[in-house]
Amino acid sequence: MGASTSTEQKVSIEQREAEALAASTGALSMLQKSFSSLAHPDSNAIPLNSLQQCFSLTHKNPVCEALTVPDSFPMLLDHLGSSILDLIFISEKGGVSWVEFVRGYNKCCARMSASMSLNILLRVFAVTLQKAGSPSNLEFESDDVECKITGSLKPVDVLMLLWMCWAISWNSRTSKISKEKTDLPLPDINQIVLSAIVSCADVGSGLNVWDCQLSGLEVELPVGKFLSWVVRTVPSLPDCFSQFVYAILKNCVSHKDGLECSTSSVVENASTMAYSSHLLSSGMAWAISLALRGTISEEISKVCFPSETDGIDKNLLYRSSLHGRGLNRFWSNIEGYQGPLLMLFSATSGDASDGRANERKWTVGALTNQGFENKDLFYGSSGNLYAISPVFHVYPPTGKEKNFVYSHLHPTGRTYEPKPKPVGIGFGGSLGNERIFIDEDFSKVTIRHHAADKTYQPGSLFPDQGFLPVEALISEVEVWGLGGRSAKDVQDSYKKREQLFTDQRRKVDLKTFANWEDSPEKMMMDMVSDPNAVRREDR
Repeated sequence: MGASTSTEQKVSIEQREAEALAASTGALSMLQKSFSSLAHPDSNAIPLNSLQQCFSLTHKNPVCEALTVPDSFPMLLDHLGSSILDLIFISEKGGVSWVEFVRGYNKCCARMSASMSLNILLRVFAVTLQKAGSPSNLEFESDDVECKITGSLKPVDVLMLLWMCWAISWNSRTSKISKEKTDLPLPDINQIVLSAIVSCADVGSGLNVWDCQLSGLEVELPVGKFLSWVVRTVPSLPDCFSQFVYAILKNCVSHKDGLECSTSSVVENASTMAYSSHLLSSGMAWAISLALRGTISEEISKVCFPSETDGIDKNLLYRSSLHGRGLNRFWSNIEGYQGPLLMLFSATSGDASDGRANERKWTVGALTNQGFENKDLFYGSSGNLYAISPVFHVYPPTGKEKNFVYSHLHPTGRTYEPKPKPVGIGFGGSLGNERIFIDEDFSKVTIRHHAADKTYQPGSLFPDQGFLPVEALISEVEVWGLGGRSAKDVQDSYKKREQLFTDQRRKVDLKTFANWEDSPEKMMMDMVSDPNAVRREDR
């Protein structure tokens, strides 16, 4: 068995190689405990039904208020566990042995290239889809994880693939092994699916992204272009599957002691969050987290998968409809926050002469790796621009220039400037020619063509942007802090210190005016009563 380290037992080369690879990921000890929990003592192997039960999703009734859930999607989730067993874990007569158990883990969670991870994810999806009664158009040349994939995907396939990744991420983050099935809220990911369609399919000008129904869209997405889109836009998507496998096997350790985790309260919180009125919906937060890595990705994932102790607005620092519009209101809420910030704003553009017929509502975002500063020049070390709605796109830095952020308030102590600097918030471009610029009243935003910007990657921030600058009316602004609890604690300390200084300046020392004869009030009253009287000040 894997938990034994006795030198008396002869260890095969295959077992040593598998254990060494698992140890390089730091999971060997966890696998030994998990195998001991699941293996039958007589056969020293894991029964197939036990392992399949672990990978079965404990959810029912997948619901999304914004999009229609395909009829085959619930069946897709029901067959996911058996598909993982067929593809990942090789069984023998008595079940899955220790060596094959470790090898199965390494297939999913060992260090590998992005193409191999995507190959495994698509292979699991294709087999599961076929078991659910909806054969896919994906073809694999061999069983090798590095084999070539041919064929295409339909928009509904992309939707179900992304929702499958969401479901396994939800399961691995918010629940452990439980006998009770709970409802599964699905986020609105229409913008992400449209991003794949626009980037991969040959739709030309016939696709109306402003009002598009995915259920009736009949286009083909070549799998080669789709793989390129995943690597470019949501590179962390394959990690959902590896994290799911790791979480399931880790939870099997507590399963031996009969420990269960109720997810009802967690699901209730997330269900409310998934359909909230925030610009940063759970679907968009998930998309942005898939485009990032490291601690920032984990922080924004808390918006997608909140725990019982995490509130919906825990990381929300500023919202214009809640805290008030304008640069001063914005500054009073974000000042002192020294951590990554995500700023989102929705706006409306169009031809006002034609009424509301040509109005277009869109949402754009910007991520900074540090807090905002009051400067009259650009600053920052890194960041990203995002086209959020109606189509999701990511524009990382180019490395050519470093004009990441510009945030400038009205200067104090000076009455005249020969060449005043713009007052507002900007991203990319140059002074007076920013790629994104929000005025000080938070009433208008100006979006310029990417040709004026060498800091961020080129691309349209909303469909049909054109070459000329676009001035749009802002409807909402949000700023989310992604620096964790430490950054919020530092900001809270800063605000308390500033408030203490303000209170001290407002206090009047009454002891100074205790003597009526020396008080300013006495002097003013004397001057009013007899302005010609000789006083000490007269010379």
